[in-house]
Amino acid sequence: MNDSYSGKNGKVKVMYVRNSEDNNDSRKGGDRRKNSDSRKNDNRPFGRGREQGDRRRSNERSDDRSPWKTISRPEGESSLQPEHNGISGKSNIDPEQLRRQRLEETRIYGENACQAMFQNRPDAIVRAWFVQTVTPRFRETLKWMAANRKAYHVVDNEELSKASGTEHHGGVCFLIKKRNGLDAETYLQKAPAKDCVLALENVGNPHNLGAIIRSCAHFGVQGVILQDTAMLESGAAVRTAEGGAEHIKGIDADGFTATLDKFRNQGYTIVTTSSHKGSTALAQATLPEKMVLVLGQESDGLSDSTWEDGDIRLSIGGTGWVESLNVSVATGIMLAEWWRQNKI
Repeated sequence: MNDSYSGKNGKVKVMYVRNSEDNNDSRKGGDRRKNSDSRKNDNRPFGRGREQGDRRRSNERSDDRSPWKTISRPEGESSLQPEHNGISGKSNIDPEQLRRQRLEETRIYGENACQAMFQNRPDAIVRAWFVQTVTPRFRETLKWMAANRKAYHVVDNEELSKASGTEHHGGVCFLIKKRNGLDAETYLQKAPAKDCVLALENVGNPHNLGAIIRSCAHFGVQGVILQDTAMLESGAAVRTAEGGAEHIKGIDADGFTATLDKFRNQGYTIVTTSSHKGSTALAQATLPEKMVLVLGQESDGLSDSTWEDGDIRLSIGGTGWVESLNVSVATGIMLAEWWRQNKI
């Protein structure tokens, strides 16, 4: 226990620290009785002189009788504050190891997303945060985490916003280990006979990506080709996908055109899309059982080279009152047509 303050001249700070000497109970009791008797026999009136005398006698006795010592130190000397919120000393964790670990982890949030995560990949959960109101719906998750010595925290809404990095956390946040993307060869080894793979060129908005993933899960698309498969586990994308992300495999595009050629060589038809280039209307097209559906970035669509590389080039007809559909909406419409033609 300590307390410090500045003197009137501002040059001395005083700290009270506990005396390490062991004063036995009988001595303490005798001192208290002696002091009490001396005060009774002192018939001087109360006043400034008596106060100063009592203070001097108290200070003289402090070194050998009081459990507290007075220590003075010059102004400017740093106060004794514990480091790391009370934990002193240096961390033994290798900074490079910590950096690599953080690169291998990500945060996801949203109730449906986290429920799906627990149902499919519980071992990937590292840590979790919940607000009190959602805990009844995560009862099994909490039991499993306690049994498997996984850390979890029940916090208020403000604390969860800090932990998740967003106010749109839905009451729960998981810190998880990232999944690695597959290469094209690995995916093709176990591809189903009827298979639609989605390829996204420069689609970067996580909310659009999440909506696309949700449509993929609904219409049975298992593989999504991306230049950066880590985007599939961004917090916003996973939340928007509402659990669909757990059913999708990311396929690394080691060169976008080269990856499409690997699928073409395995019997897939490459289908490119555009809202303003000459193409076949979706309503008039026959979609193959095995195809790669290629869509482009939100603003400009596919690059010319990728568009021209398609075996079939499609567009979605409409009024023309707007330039194009949102990429996630266009994806849903095309996947629904492929499902109608090949899966029903």
